[in-house]
Amino acid sequence: MKVKRSHLAQRNILTMNFGLITVLSFCLVVIMQKCGTKVITTKAPLEEVKAEYAKLAPVELKCDLSNLSVTDKKVLVQLIEASKIIDSLFLLQVSRENPLILDELKKSRDPNDQVYLDMFNVMFGPWNELVANEPFLNDKPKPLGAGFYPEDMTKEEFQDFIVRNPDNKESLESGFTVVKREKDRLIAVPYHEEYKEKVNQIVELLKSAADLTSDASLKNYLQLRAEDLLTDNYFNSDMAWLDLNGNLEVVIGPYEVYEDALFSYKTAYESFICVVDHVESQKLERVATYLKDMQSNLPMPAEYKKSSRGMSSPIKVVQEVFSAGDTKAGIQTTAFNLPNDEKVREAKGSKKVMLKNIAEAKFERCWVPIVNLILAEKPLKNVTFEAYFNHVLMHEISHGIGPGMITLSNGTQTTVSKELKELYPIIEECKADVLGIYEYVFLMSKNVFPKDQKYSAYASFLGGMFRSIRFGIDEAHGGGVAIQFNYFIEKGAFYADAQGKLDLDEKKLEAAISSLAEQLLMIEAKGDYAAAKSLIDQYRVMTPLMSQTIEKLKHLPVDIRPIYPKIN
Repeated sequence: MKVKRSHLAQRNILTMNFGLITVLSFCLVVIMQKCGTKVITTKAPLEEVKAEYAKLAPVELKCDLSNLSVTDKKVLVQLIEASKIIDSLFLLQVSRENPLILDELKKSRDPNDQVYLDMFNVMFGPWNELVANEPFLNDKPKPLGAGFYPEDMTKEEFQDFIVRNPDNKESLESGFTVVKREKDRLIAVPYHEEYKEKVNQIVELLKSAADLTSDASLKNYLQLRAEDLLTDNYFNSDMAWLDLNGNLEVVIGPYEVYEDALFSYKTAYESFICVVDHVESQKLERVATYLKDMQSNLPMPAEYKKSSRGMSSPIKVVQEVFSAGDTKAGIQTTAFNLPNDEKVREAKGSKKVMLKNIAEAKFERCWVPIVNLILAEKPLKNVTFEAYFNHVLMHEISHGIGPGMITLSNGTQTTVSKELKELYPIIEECKADVLGIYEYVFLMSKNVFPKDQKYSAYASFLGGMFRSIRFGIDEAHGGGVAIQFNYFIEKGAFYADAQGKLDLDEKKLEAAISSLAEQLLMIEAKGDYAAAKSLIDQYRVMTPLMSQTIEKLKHLPVDIRPIYPKIN
C-alpha cells in the first residue's frame, strides 16, 4: 500500500509540474504576441509555394446523402465538430510550435500570407510533405519525433534510458504517451492528460452524437469511444467499431504511426466520417470469406503461416463526408484497414474501409493523366478503374494477414512493429502492395474476380506506381512502391521500351511478385530489422529511370485536395 501511495503522490507532483509548465508556456506565448515577436523568420519564395499547393487538385467530393434521415444528419454535424478538434490535436502532435505559426499567419495583414496559410493548413505545419518535408516557413528541419518527444532527444538517449530504467519501458514506448524530459530523466505523459482540454471536448461531442442516433451499433461505439479517449485504452471501442452496421461509418482516435519517424511507436489522431454504400459493400462481402484461404496461400514456409489473428474481416465501401488529422495532412487516404492493435486483431480481426469517392477522384484527376504519359500501348489499353480499386481493396486486406504477433528465436513474444521500429511503415506498406496483387490474382483462381482481369490487374498495378512514387520515396507508401518498382526492374518484370514507355513481362512479374512477397513476409515473421534495412537500402533509391519518368509528370497534380459536402 505504501508503494502505491508513494507512486500516486509522485505522479500527482509530476502532473502539477506539467500544469505549471503549460501555464508558463501559455504566458510566454501571450508575452511574445503582445511584444509583437515573430515566430516566422523566413519564407520560401511565394511562387514556389503556389506551385506546390497547385499540385493538389481541388475536388468537390461526390456523396449521396439522400438516404440519410434528419437524425443521421444531426449526428454527422456533431461528429464533424469533433473531427475539427481532431485537426487541432494533430496539429500539436506534428509540432508544439504549430499553434504559434498558425496564429501569426491568421493575423497577418500581408495578402500574400494567405498562400502560406493555405499551404500550412493542408500540410498541418510548415513542412511540405510533397517534397521530403522541406520547410516552406522558417528553415528548421522537421524533427524526426515530431511533437511526441523532446526535439533534441536522440534515439540513443531514449534507448539508453530504457536500458537503465526497464520499468519505464512500457509507458515510454506506448503508442499513447508523449515523452518529455524532466532534468536528466525521460517521462511519459498519457495523451488524455497531455491533451486533456481537447480530448474532453471531443468526448462531449461523441456523447451528444450517441444520444441523438437511433443506430444501436453506432451508439455503442460512440459511447465506448468516449470512455476510451479518457483512458487511452481503446480495446472495447475498437471491438465495437468492427460491429458497426448502419448508414454511417465513423472512426475517430489515435491510430497510425507514420508521423513518428524516430521509432514508429506513437500514434496520431485522425477521423473518418463516412456514409456507407450498402450496395457496393455487399458486392465485396465474398472476398472476406476467403481470408483463411489467403492466409494459407502466403508464399512462405508452412510453420510461419499460422496466424492467431481473428478471421472477422468486414469490408465497407463508403463515401467520405469529412476527414481530419493524420489522414487529412497532405496526401489523402483512399482506403484503410483498422484497428492496428494486435490484441483486437487476435480477438476478432480487422475491417477494411474503401473510400470510393476519394478513389474515383484520384483516379480521374491524378491516375489517368499519369498512365496516359508513361505506359506502353498494351498495358495502357488494359488499365481500368475496377482493377485499380480492387488492388486497393486487396492492399488493405493484406494488412490483416501475415505476421502480427511473433515469437523471436530467443522465445520473446512481441509484435512486428515493435521489432522493425521506424522501418515498419515502409516494410508493411510494401508488403501490403505486393501481397495485394498476389492475392488478387489468387482470388481470380477462386472465381471471386473474373480470370480475364489478370493482365488488367498487372497493367493497372504498374500504372499506379508513379502516383505513389511522386509522394516521395522517403514517405512510407512512396518508398514501399520504389522498392517494388526497382526490384521488378531488376528481375526484368518491368522495363522501358524503345520509346521510353513502361511495359511488363507477365511471367517474370508473377515470379518476381512471389519472390518479393516471401522476402517481406519473412522479414516480418522474424522481426528482422537488419534484413529490413538491407532491403530498403538496396531498393529504395531514386534511379535515373524513375527520375526521368517523374520529370514527365511534373505538370500533373500529385494528389487531390477534397472539398467536403455541406450537411444541411
